[in-house]
Amino acid sequence: MTTQTSTKQKAQQALAEKAAKIAKTYEFDYGCCPQCVLAAVQETIPNNKISDETIKASHGLSGGGGLTGVGLCGSLVGGLMVLGSKRGRDHDKFSKGKFIGNFKACNDLVEEFQKEFNGLSCQDLQQEFTGKTYDMWKAEEYQEFTDKRGEQCAVTAEFVTRWVVNKL
Repeated sequence: MTTQTSTKQKAQQALAEKAAKIAKTYEFDYGCCPQCVLAAVQETIPNNKISDETIKASHGLSGGGGLTGVGLCGSLVGGLMVLGSKRGRDHDKFSKGKFIGNFKACNDLVEEFQKEFNGLSCQDLQQEFTGKTYDMWKAEEYQEFTDKRGEQCAVTAEFVTRWVVNKL
């Protein structure tokens, strides 16, 4: 039984690493961190519940929501959406309770993300990664952030994807 569990855990870790690498590459190459996390899970995890519509719907959540910077990091949002797609409450189950197990898993991710990156919002991470925040709607500021952050946003997508895949 221990060998079987160990083999299963190793396989899950290998999937997590594969998905994390995809998410990091997508974020670095294409941006839109929530989409990168969701797409990496969709492509890597068998029998996942991530649809193309879910990936599309997450687009506006990038950059703290509408590129405002004030909301949660998009990578973190993508991870919360992955957990919700697996553990969340379906519409026809609204009357069945709050589904606290999903809230617990999501809270655990938020806590781990906070520890790892010293912040939760896009602006928190901008400050952490570059020493200042940016108005993403000003082309010159967006470019400055892109130049100064390096691959840090890609690292958030990698971290979140690895974490959620290991928890699925």
